[in-house]
Amino acid sequence: MRLGLFIFDNDCRVQDNPALEQLAQQVDQLICVYINQPTSPFIQHFSQTSVSSAKQAYLNQTLSELNLSLKQLGQQLFIENGSVDQQVARYIQHYRITDMGRSVHPGSDEAQQWLALQQAYPLIRFHAANSSSLFEQQQLPFGLTKLPASFTPFRKLVEALEIPKTLPLLKQLPKAPNLLAHAPTAMPPAEGNSYYRSGEQAAQDHLTRYFSSQVASSYKQTRNALSGEDFSTGLSPFLAHGALSPRQAMQALRAYEAEHGANESSYWIYFELLWREYFYWYARAHGDKLFGFSGTTGKTPHCSFYPQRFKQWCSGTTPYPLVNALMHQLNASGWMSNRGRQIVASCLVNELQVDWRYGAAYFEQCLIDYDVASNWGNWQYIAGVGADPRGGRHFDIDKQTAMFDPEQQFIKHWKGQQSVSPLQTSSMVDWPS
Repeated sequence: MRLGLFIFDNDCRVQDNPALEQLAQQVDQLICVYINQPTSPFIQHFSQTSVSSAKQAYLNQTLSELNLSLKQLGQQLFIENGSVDQQVARYIQHYRITDMGRSVHPGSDEAQQWLALQQAYPLIRFHAANSSSLFEQQQLPFGLTKLPASFTPFRKLVEALEIPKTLPLLKQLPKAPNLLAHAPTAMPPAEGNSYYRSGEQAAQDHLTRYFSSQVASSYKQTRNALSGEDFSTGLSPFLAHGALSPRQAMQALRAYEAEHGANESSYWIYFELLWREYFYWYARAHGDKLFGFSGTTGKTPHCSFYPQRFKQWCSGTTPYPLVNALMHQLNASGWMSNRGRQIVASCLVNELQVDWRYGAAYFEQCLIDYDVASNWGNWQYIAGVGADPRGGRHFDIDKQTAMFDPEQQFIKHWKGQQSVSPLQTSSMVDWPS
């Protein structure tokens, strides 16, 4: 009798989940868990905050929906709190686990955790598969050590590659053991984020609704907006939690193009998915350098830590109404447009001259579509210590306001003007800057 333990993480779905399906094919019984890990000291130090209520609510509903998906296949989800090694050890102690599975995660901490488990339990069979990338590693026309240093050469090398098809519909999973050593974990409140739906069914509903209209044919013209109806695809939160796979998104996009015709805008959706793909392999290739002050370039940014400036940025009380409005939106909803993220990141790095890692860590605690590779990779890009061949980006906030909020409707809606405050100029030891 082979008993499998599957650890969900950034793959909160049952359909088109290669790692889950592979383990299910190898075992007679299966236990499915999600482990809520404590915030690391690194993130706690740089974010100076805990996980936001908006992000936690989004995750709670995602897990509740995952449990419903599992129940339809004769399974259930157990939610544990604590470190991965401690919780896995507890399951191994209580059950005769023979096999363990998970999706390959781009984060270096997660990779190290998985390696440590394999070393600690050599008699257990370990199974892992890519469940959050468009391509398999063996498809890439280069080894990870030869990953292009910037996006454009990567795109040119991979955009014509064949994307593997989504898996056939999964209709059943092995049952959980009859005698469980502990009662089923109570699911978290499923009220969810009041701004955004979450979970596998919501992802499929959104995918169907988005591509049943023709907004994909004008995506390139609307994608830089700050807000609005269907100005973006709205796929990023589903992709980040794995409620939707990138291959499912591509399948829907190709079906749309087959019916309505392909154009520059529909291609641009693929273009953005390729950006996500690049950062996935970027994180796999660079490991801990994703979180280093000098990034992958070895450059030393000119900055300090100004606690009052960082606090102003986080709370949306800077001298810049647009930045304030964007941060108010993030704090309330857990989401911000791509253009908005570039603007507020540039402000923190350039106007406020704060170490970029504080902003990246704060985003990690707040974003409902937080993805370790895309988040930290994009922050490195803005700070000039990552994949940007131009050495960083500096956005003129007045110009961005004139271009994307000329009537200041966004600023008024999110009360950016009401919280304007002068810039604090003391350093971390209260010396004048």
